[in-house]
Amino acid sequence: MKIGVPKEIKNNESRVGITPAGVFELVKNSHTVYVQAGAGEGSGFTDEDYTTAGATLISSNIEVYGLSEMIVKVKEPVQEEYALIKEDQVLFTYFHFASSKELTQAMISSKAVCIAYETVEDEDGTLPLLTPMSEVAGRMAIQQGAKYLEKPIKGKGILLGGVPGVPPGRVLVLGAGVVGYQAAKMAAGLGAHVTILDINMKRLRYVNDVMPSHVVTEFSSEYNIRRHIKTHDLIVGAVLVTGGKAPKLITRSMLKEMHPGTVMVDVAVDQGGCFETTKPTTHEHPTYIIDDVVHYCVTNMPGAVPYTSTLALTNVTLPYVLKIAGMGWQKACELNKDLKKGLNIVNGNIVHEGIPKP
Repeated sequence: MKIGVPKEIKNNESRVGITPAGVFELVKNSHTVYVQAGAGEGSGFTDEDYTTAGATLISSNIEVYGLSEMIVKVKEPVQEEYALIKEDQVLFTYFHFASSKELTQAMISSKAVCIAYETVEDEDGTLPLLTPMSEVAGRMAIQQGAKYLEKPIKGKGILLGGVPGVPPGRVLVLGAGVVGYQAAKMAAGLGAHVTILDINMKRLRYVNDVMPSHVVTEFSSEYNIRRHIKTHDLIVGAVLVTGGKAPKLITRSMLKEMHPGTVMVDVAVDQGGCFETTKPTTHEHPTYIIDDVVHYCVTNMPGAVPYTSTLALTNVTLPYVLKIAGMGWQKACELNKDLKKGLNIVNGNIVHEGIPKP
């Protein structure tokens, strides 16, 4: 199969769809890989690394899309790429269709085969292609939240870990999935007091068993959320509805119950966000303030640490890329139920129930 790896053009997105090691495995299996010149630079991989691995270097994304039967990316296509996508072409990437009517309509019109990383699902309900980026985003939520709690950036002026004689900061995590768990782990490691809420008692029991005593679990309810936002310094939105929109757990009116300088990090922004006041931001302009509450809602958080993120992503996507390339998408999805769940839009038809009709 002819596989294309274009350079990501979303704002401050430095990751790349496949590492040179991934290219090597594909070429070894008799596939042709077209890599756009400079695609890996942001992640620390040179054009020479790719050509040495067996890739064919291409100068423009127009040529990459034009030559390839399958496109392997990191982020969803942006408007400049819509016209480059061909009928029957396989696109394997993160899509998050639930948050973008424009993207959904564009992919329906393209009549391409859209397989979304975020809805590929194992038999046990885990999301293997979302997990590594969720791990990165969960840890980054605390790293970024701690920074924006600083007073020069309009935060409360609180050091999350505190110091001897001064109590630590308080972190509220909404959701005990992969993002929430990693956020809680990172915050606990800094010495912060952590409260983590979820409606899944199985997850709360797990977190309670493995986390230190200064991580407290509670059942998630509007009552408990309203109670905790009054006393916590950093709030992390970490809820996920596979393929669908995230529920709005914090409303605009609730912001007035928070102390000025509270920081909210919405990791669910790719799925529409779990705060009513969430609007997508970029690494270039990551925050905004509403009612004296700092909002951090960057849609591609792992893009800020592209070396780590690209390696972690290729580790999990490559086996699926090899299956699709070796069998074709139809047979690969027929034989692999987890990959079949990744099908979102096929030849102009929405085939995943989580995607709203445009």
